[in-house]
Amino acid sequence: MSRSPTSVRIVEVGPRDGLQNEKAIIPTAAKIELIDRLSRTGLRSIEATSFVSPKWVPQLADAAEVFAGIDKRDGISYPVLVPNETGYARAREAGAREVAVFTAASEAFNRRNTNAGIDESLQRFAPVLERAAADGVKVRGYVSTVLGCPYQGAVPLAEVVRVAKALHAMGCYEVSLGDTIGVGTPAKAREMLRAVATEVPMPALAVHFHDTWGQALANLLACLEEGVAVVDAAVSGAGGCPYAKGASGNVASEDVVYMLHGMGIRTGVDLDLLADTGRWLSALLGRDTGSKAGKALAASG
Repeated sequence: MSRSPTSVRIVEVGPRDGLQNEKAIIPTAAKIELIDRLSRTGLRSIEATSFVSPKWVPQLADAAEVFAGIDKRDGISYPVLVPNETGYARAREAGAREVAVFTAASEAFNRRNTNAGIDESLQRFAPVLERAAADGVKVRGYVSTVLGCPYQGAVPLAEVVRVAKALHAMGCYEVSLGDTIGVGTPAKAREMLRAVATEVPMPALAVHFHDTWGQALANLLACLEEGVAVVDAAVSGAGGCPYAKGASGNVASEDVVYMLHGMGIRTGVDLDLLADTGRWLSALLGRDTGSKAGKALAASG
């Protein structure tokens, strides 16, 4: 029996996950405008940037300037990604009130991505979580490669559960389960979510699907039917992972909103404004929008 929620909170990851893999450096002012446009759509969670080392992700070297420049609206959270204590300190200095930490369920991916094993990365986050608790800062956790890894292939389900449980126990109020390379299918996505939900309460879980094999919306639907009510998505389907060769963009926020509204599930998001923002971003990046809903709306208008 379906346990689909009546409302869903979309975590818009376009400004961070969507842009981090772009080779041409995007002007700081354009990043600020993107976030400000998204703030006007009704979204309540917009991941603004990442305080990782500019050496590793040059596109986000202007994190402090971007965060300082955006028009922060009441009722909207603007989380930022931090890899360690140094990133946390930079984020706090910039005024961040919510941060996100990230690890993977794949040992091989973790070593390529962070030069640390899974357990090492969790240990690295412990002081971040401690400082955040003392500062009253909310922390979100990401688990990558939950349905497959570009380096080791299949990822043991037990590892996905273990890592998600560890992040939640350390103090992450929400844990996002990411199919980084988009290889998952609905049955596998459902099985994965059910397994994690035996150790982490469903209200503390989110899902994050890339659309490499065209399965993102189908996977999302399967997880909605299990009761998940938080979905990560990127406007215009922007994105990819710099450490996962061949990984295409995130599921498009416009497509998610169109599907949810068609199911009678509330999001609070204005689809027309969101699609306008997606087309604006695509023009900025010099390519067509990756959103089917965005294309259809443009054709019908």
